[in-house]
Amino acid sequence: MRVIAIEEHYAHRGLQPAEALANLGKHPQLARIQDKLEDLGADRLADMDAAGIDMQVLSHTVPGAEALPAAQAVDVVRQINDDLAEVIAAHPDRFAGFAALPMRDPQAAAVELQRAVGTHGFCGAMINGLIEGRFLDDPAFAPLLSTAADLGVPLYLHPSFPPPQVAEIYFGGLAPVLGDLLATAGWGWHAETALHVLRLVATGVFDRLPELWVIVGHMGEMIPFALARIDTVLSPVAQLRQPVAQYFQTNVWFTTSGYTTFPPLQCALSTVGIDRLIFSVDYPYTDNTSARALLDTAPISPVDREKLAHGTVEALLRV
Repeated sequence: MRVIAIEEHYAHRGLQPAEALANLGKHPQLARIQDKLEDLGADRLADMDAAGIDMQVLSHTVPGAEALPAAQAVDVVRQINDDLAEVIAAHPDRFAGFAALPMRDPQAAAVELQRAVGTHGFCGAMINGLIEGRFLDDPAFAPLLSTAADLGVPLYLHPSFPPPQVAEIYFGGLAPVLGDLLATAGWGWHAETALHVLRLVATGVFDRLPELWVIVGHMGEMIPFALARIDTVLSPVAQLRQPVAQYFQTNVWFTTSGYTTFPPLQCALSTVGIDRLIFSVDYPYTDNTSARALLDTAPISPVDREKLAHGTVEALLRV
């Protein structure tokens, strides 16, 4: 069985300034995996082989290009994507890529997405968190969303660090490491990214761009658990062409990244179904072997296991 994982991170020094690396160094569990993030060669391939991961779709870890000032970002991001394309070209059967984009210049982001897909064959782009406090339903990002829809490639919405004022209100007054992790992987990331995709739905973005595709990781960022209530509350007032929940059958896919136990997968299967789910690891933040164990042991049919492992994503990303 071919196994493709699509939320698999790497780090390029051009997108990790010294202050960002110093911030990561405050958290021992993150500092320990920095070497894995920067490795795109033998050690990464060995980790993949040990767990039976045939292909990774690579994307830059946070903090990403979204943090770069607009004037600096275009050239830096272009180089980042060119460097990733060289890695993919050296291992075309093992690696594919999501582009980094200069998101503080939305028009330039649209141009770079077109270049990365057209020149390098990238599968789409990953967008990390808010862009200067703005979600993608902001009209400024319409050119990028239209370009993605026209190209037929998805945008992967991934969390990033919350704005300082948000972090202070929700996560302030706690021990530093505890507060930082509660604001990010321990809770805050998932809530913010769920809100991000729900804003795209509720503001009619998918009605205006029915061919726009979005991928959301971390087993749907808690949306599967809450989807029935979300639909009941929002659908009567959102003035959309279809119920809110239906957009999760037409425009949105979830991945299993970061989750290695069956109950969250069971919830997602029960709400959106196997055809909207894609296997991922969240490497190196999650261990390949643990993620693969969920894929192998989940009580689902052989046909569904093949869909989760590779079938759905082969069709979506053409890998």
